[in-house]
Amino acid sequence: MRPRSLTGFIFKIIAKISFSYNYDNIKIMRYLGIDYGAKRVGLSLSDEEGKMAFPYKIISNNLELSDAIHNICGEEEVSAIVLGESHDLSGTPNKIMGSIEEFKRNLEGELDLPIYFEKEFMTSIFARGNIGKKGNDARKNKKEKSVKIDDSAAALILQRYLDRINNK
Repeated sequence: MRPRSLTGFIFKIIAKISFSYNYDNIKIMRYLGIDYGAKRVGLSLSDEEGKMAFPYKIISNNLELSDAIHNICGEEEVSAIVLGESHDLSGTPNKIMGSIEEFKRNLEGELDLPIYFEKEFMTSIFARGNIGKKGNDARKNKKEKSVKIDDSAAALILQRYLDRINNK
C-alpha cells in the first residue's frame, strides 16, 4: 500500500530508522549483587539496563551456595557479579574477608562472568534503617527474632556500584 503523500512516506521511513536505532542501542547488563555472610548470603539483582538494584533473595551459606548462584546467573541472564568487600571501621579487611576472597576465586573458576568488589561498609545498618533503634540494637536477647535484611544489604552494595559506574 502506497502512502498518500511524500510526507507520510518520509515519516514512515524515519519511524522505522528511529525504532531500529533505539532498539539496537539498548544495553542489557544485568548484575547480581552479593552480601556474603558466614550463615546467610543476601542476593540482589539489577534491572536489565544496570541502573537500579533490587533485593532478590536470601540463601543459606552451605555446600550448595555456588550451584545456587550458578543457576540464578543462568535463569536471570546475569552479565556480571558485584560482591561486597568487608572492612572494619579503620578500613582493614575484617575476619570474613578471607572467606569472601576464597568465595570469589571459586566463583571465577566456575562462572565465565566478571566479578567486581564493592565496599559493603555499613550496608546492614542502612538496610535496617526503617526498623528503628530497636532493630539496630546489636544486643538482642535470644527470644527476639532478628529481621533478615541480607538481600536489602546486597541491593545497597549493588546500587553503590551501579551509581559509581553509571556516573563516570
